[in-house]
Amino acid sequence: MTDPLFDASDDAATPLSPEEQEQIIPTYITTRAQLNEAEQLNITEADLWAFSRRRNVLSEAFLKSLHKRMFRRVWTWAGAFRTSDRNLGIEPYRISTELRTLIDDAEHWVEHRTFPPDEIAVRFHHRLVSIHPFPNGNGRHARLAADLLVVALGQKRFTWGSANLIEPAGARAAYVAALRAADKHDIEPLLAFARS
Repeated sequence: MTDPLFDASDDAATPLSPEEQEQIIPTYITTRAQLNEAEQLNITEADLWAFSRRRNVLSEAFLKSLHKRMFRRVWTWAGAFRTSDRNLGIEPYRISTELRTLIDDAEHWVEHRTFPPDEIAVRFHHRLVSIHPFPNGNGRHARLAADLLVVALGQKRFTWGSANLIEPAGARAAYVAALRAADKHDIEPLLAFARS
């Protein structure tokens, strides 16, 4: 793989270790654009699968299965939790425990109607991104999981800024700013962005 494909300064994706980079499946991919296209085709297929019937989003098994469906044609590690540290997320050994806590919290929010449906799904999304369970694709995975959750709660899918969040400018910058606000316990910008 060449450096431009996995440029660590590219904020559109989490930097991958050399071992993870070697696990790309399509051998023709040599540019970021080719990678993005291959991933998007796989995600579109996974989206159709995910919404083909009602799913129990609040389970570790489903979340791993969803990630695998989203990236299985691109990465051999699709659906497997990361085993190396990142510039984002928690330590790898804490992923299962923190994910279980998130699922328990979300089940409580749903059962007790702690927040409105949009806020439950957006808080779930934010915490899932913060855990950063997979080597890559965490934002896209968390957005699709939140979409599935909010639909299960009787609402329409989120629009997530109605733009391509892979490209670093514009909507992605607003999304990252909203995530950072949520890190500081201000969920409002992320709620607004999810419906913009």
